[in-house]
Amino acid sequence: MGLLNRFSLSRNDMGIDLGTANTLVYVSGKGIVLQEPSVVAIDQDLKIPLAVGEEAKKMLGRTPGNVIAVRPLRDGVIADFDTAELMLKTFIGRVRGKTLSQPRIIIGIPSGVTGVERRAVIEAATQAGASEVRLIDEPIAAAIGAGLPVSEATGNMIIDIGGGTTEVAVLSLQGTVISESVRVAGDELNEAIIQYVKKVHNLVIGERTAEEIKIQVGSAYPTAEDNEVVMEVRGLHLLSGLPRTVTIKGPEIRESMSEPLSVIVEAVKRTLERTPPELAADIIDRGIMLAGGGALMKGLDTLISHETGIVTHVAADPLCCVVLGTGRVLENKMLERVFSGQSR
Repeated sequence: MGLLNRFSLSRNDMGIDLGTANTLVYVSGKGIVLQEPSVVAIDQDLKIPLAVGEEAKKMLGRTPGNVIAVRPLRDGVIADFDTAELMLKTFIGRVRGKTLSQPRIIIGIPSGVTGVERRAVIEAATQAGASEVRLIDEPIAAAIGAGLPVSEATGNMIIDIGGGTTEVAVLSLQGTVISESVRVAGDELNEAIIQYVKKVHNLVIGERTAEEIKIQVGSAYPTAEDNEVVMEVRGLHLLSGLPRTVTIKGPEIRESMSEPLSVIVEAVKRTLERTPPELAADIIDRGIMLAGGGALMKGLDTLISHETGIVTHVAADPLCCVVLGTGRVLENKMLERVFSGQSR
């Protein structure tokens, strides 16, 4: 019996986008059933988990000394194996419910990870209760989830901007022709905002506040309404040590993010420079597709269009592209051809 048939027999097969910022789970025949932050809160004294997912994220920066809120993935890979295994086990348990069956799982991972990092993901999923684990490169999964015709002999360019990595790839005939993975993405944009607010406004803010600033007033390209976009930000004043509120405008947040954004743009340019001429012509005709949470930043598509001269589109549901891609692979005959990772 072929691999495709074995996968299609089970209704509990799962596709997982194991992201630095969020983890999403797709169950065969049901669709996306879970979308939670990749955060675990742990009691250090008792060595037990207190919360996983959304509840744990609420604790970031707000925990007493004996409790830490941990993000077990950094730069798209597992940084804390035990915590990642615990998080996966919790999420898989929520999805499985009381069923005793061990699901087969497809996990989307960054294309630039090492063999050791790939094995760590497989091991964590296996320990969390999977009967078989397969890996798919995130650019391929994101392209499938975004609805690009990756099975055709035409060039398709996808940029998947997550929390820890930005994946840039040119795909054709269900394979990756050129790809580049840079460990600069949403987390680095948040850190850039933190450092800017500290340097310019003498205000110390946390990661959650930085993310809120990025979402509410952040932009990648100037607009006519720039100066009207403002936000009140609360934090600790460096000089007085007391809480203080400052008003921040859109243009200064764009300036603070300019360096990490330029790294992403340069990765796109390098990929285009290495693309074969025929596929490059296809990309000029079809445009570039943006996926991942970073694709939601205002003006990012305009910035990439301006820098490359190629029309750039944002996927219909950028946050879910990778997990939708893993799910469609579960339920589609292209399964065997798109996998490039290991299994266990």
